[in-house]
Amino acid sequence: MIRRAVPAELPLCLALRRTVFIEEQGVSEADEVDGLDDSATHLLAFVDGAPAGTARLLQVGDTGKIGRVCVLPMARGTGLGAALIRAAVAEFRACPGITCVKLGAQTHALGFYERLGFTAFGPEYLDAGIPHRDMVLPLQN
Repeated sequence: MIRRAVPAELPLCLALRRTVFIEEQGVSEADEVDGLDDSATHLLAFVDGAPAGTARLLQVGDTGKIGRVCVLPMARGTGLGAALIRAAVAEFRACPGITCVKLGAQTHALGFYERLGFTAFGPEYLDAGIPHRDMVLPLQN
């Protein structure tokens, strides 16, 4: 199950991100905590009633931005990550005026996002010391 997190569930989202980004991937807390969480919409994904993944959605003009996407190791390879991205895109499709969805993908995950319709653009860059590329998905209205 995937749904919008209510404000009281923001700590759950942050705990999932801490587990994946800070503890597993070695991202610094300074890079992970950027001050944008309070103005974002957060999605929470559950497996057997327990939080297992999250994504952060921000709107910048006519662009929807998906970020801070993570799935706990026990739920990887189950389709939960793809369902989380599809749910995020659906959220933006429902927003009037959003013409595209963008994200910064870790380069090892480019194929995952390409299978969901995203296209990479621009050069590779480091974000929190991890190679990334920007990706876009135009929305057809």
